[in-house]
Amino acid sequence: MRRKYVLGLLAILAFTITGIAQKSDSSTHHKFVHNGRFYGSWGYNSEWYTHSNISVNQPGMQNNYTFENLRAHDRVGWNNLFHVQPTIPQYNYRIGYFFDEKQLWGIEINFDHTKYVVTQGSLAIVDGTYKGHKVDTAVQINSNTLFWQLNNGANWFLVNIVRKFPIIKTSDNKVVIYALLKGGFGPNVPHVDDVIFGDQNHPHFQVGGVNTGIEALVRITFFQYAFIEYCNKVDYADYWGLRVYGGTASQSFGAYEMIANIGFTFHTKKTEGTYTAR
Repeated sequence: MRRKYVLGLLAILAFTITGIAQKSDSSTHHKFVHNGRFYGSWGYNSEWYTHSNISVNQPGMQNNYTFENLRAHDRVGWNNLFHVQPTIPQYNYRIGYFFDEKQLWGIEINFDHTKYVVTQGSLAIVDGTYKGHKVDTAVQINSNTLFWQLNNGANWFLVNIVRKFPIIKTSDNKVVIYALLKGGFGPNVPHVDDVIFGDQNHPHFQVGGVNTGIEALVRITFFQYAFIEYCNKVDYADYWGLRVYGGTASQSFGAYEMIANIGFTFHTKKTEGTYTAR
């Protein structure tokens, strides 16, 4: 239950931050406008993960135990970037819309195709019931005891509230620099591939839990339409009901991401006198 509380607190924190930003700018207009600015981006990411536990429940096998204090890493795959499909490395995309008169507030669909791989060769404690017997012992993590990867994606979807903070721009608006702060909540759609004590599952995609995240970034827009951005993000993902051989598994972990994106931005229509913050 502890991870549920942590997840809730992070979600509250994400929306509290955006609420504080809103209160700090009482002059901002929040009326919804129909000539707001859309944007979309595509990029790649790298992750670092907290240690975590994986709990396994296989009723028909009389198994109900937990692998404790597991280490994990990402799998970037950028070394063959120009020789494989662009969706094979760890990628991400964002689609958003600034909806208020000042073009400082937006809403965004945010997706991160992150890869999560339990590190082989380390020791972990297995605690619980295995084949009907109480266990509390150390095992070496290898391809026979636990092979666990979300290599086709831990796959975090978020619906974000976005706040823009202008920094500097040229007099002709050809280069505009600003910061963005985002916070949101959404589902996980992992692709689970595992072998647990010799029993292999059928790798599959599924909706399996929720996540919440906070993201801060700097965006540089060129000639009103193209931009590049550098992002830092923290995310907490809680997985449950993951199908494994003979049962289900659950897991939760935190992650830190570094992200680089390229993208585009445009108004839905031009209106005389409309504020056009980029």
